[in-house]
Amino acid sequence: MDPIIDGKPPRQYWREIFAVYLARPVLIVLFLGFSSGLPLALSGSTLAIWMREAGVDLGTIGLFTLVGTPYTIKFLWAPVVDAVDVPLLTRLLGRRRGWLMLSQIMLMAAIFGLALSGPQNSPLAVVAGAALLVAVASATQDILIDAFRVESLNNSEQAAGMAAYVAAYRIGMLVSTAGTLYVVSAWEAWGVGKDAAWSLAYIVMAAFVAIGTATTLLATEPEGSAEAETLGRVETNPLVRVATVAYGAFSDFLTRDLAFATLLFVVLFKFCDAFAGAMMAPFVIDLGFTRTDYANIVKGLGLAATLVGGFVGGLVARAHPLLTALWFGALLQMSSNLAFTWQAYMGLNHWALATSVTFENFTSAFGTVIFVSYLSALCRSPLHTATQFALLTALSAVGRTYLSAGSGFVVEETGWPLFFVISFLSAIPSLALLWWLQVRGHFRSLEPENPSRWVGEP
Repeated sequence: MDPIIDGKPPRQYWREIFAVYLARPVLIVLFLGFSSGLPLALSGSTLAIWMREAGVDLGTIGLFTLVGTPYTIKFLWAPVVDAVDVPLLTRLLGRRRGWLMLSQIMLMAAIFGLALSGPQNSPLAVVAGAALLVAVASATQDILIDAFRVESLNNSEQAAGMAAYVAAYRIGMLVSTAGTLYVVSAWEAWGVGKDAAWSLAYIVMAAFVAIGTATTLLATEPEGSAEAETLGRVETNPLVRVATVAYGAFSDFLTRDLAFATLLFVVLFKFCDAFAGAMMAPFVIDLGFTRTDYANIVKGLGLAATLVGGFVGGLVARAHPLLTALWFGALLQMSSNLAFTWQAYMGLNHWALATSVTFENFTSAFGTVIFVSYLSALCRSPLHTATQFALLTALSAVGRTYLSAGSGFVVEETGWPLFFVISFLSAIPSLALLWWLQVRGHFRSLEPENPSRWVGEP
């Protein structure tokens, strides 16, 4: 007799799983996930490699994480996105898609601007300014994509949508890291100078933003937009609408039980990943690997591990309560940092790097799917989905932007092996807070009106 999975025969169970993954809203979210993941590394780890090859010291590279500030304060302008229409674009495309198209046009122009500057041709202040513009446009796009995803997917599609989003997000990051390095090497092989090759590679990345704009045109405006129009657009003064949305979003969230503990947990959950990730690219270069070596491993094994990690994370999010899934994700992602301590001792060993990168990409994608599931469960109203989700994702970026800013100085004091041990230990506060929220019953409050297995508490 065939085993039963979740009350269904295996064939029926897996057929339903894959049908959800191939649903049109999930596929739209997948391509938007790629568009969201593409720009982050261009002002982060990829830029760090460009700067390292230009001879910039590790301390300065570490401080460049501060250009990610827009990711941590994007909630300040998210109410504008929720409450104000974009002239012409909103009328043509709708409330969410109009803003999304505008952010993608801004992003393409900002990446092109960063391509024209560089650590060898321009003062570092100019490079930082160009990277900051990329971060602003990228953070604005993230506000819209997060709101679009939460409002477009029903409960049965949430786990699959988040798995698709995170996997595609990581693919976008791989394209802007490994893909950029391949393009730089190709231009150099054709006789182009190093700095010009980097600039041309960034122009190619700007062109990839067109994938996001095409997806925006093909997407359908979420039904929640019509509800928000009915409930929240009575006031005609845009400034009053913005203020009303901002007050409603923050007051709704901050008056909940355990609100401040929840926000602190959001800050800390991905910190161990961010602290180690800030120095990952310089670490690989310092070990003696070439940018092509790194790109080959990241593009091949890293991509496969990302897809598998995202898919497995989606299955876990669907099959287990959110609390259980969060414990799995937290423990897995912190353990990946120890793999790089081992890598530091192995040195210039391609097999070891392949193992470390594979494990890190799998655990990071797995943990991110679970984490995004949690953030989505915290957002409840289409009136201010963008603002609430922007607040949560902005807080999650605090670790990547501010708490990790001194990582380069830590490396210079401790060396690479001990640095990754410290990054492993940095996960302990989030584990303690997760346990505290568990015993206080926080996760029972996240049960939807029609309980499903992707959120809740045993």
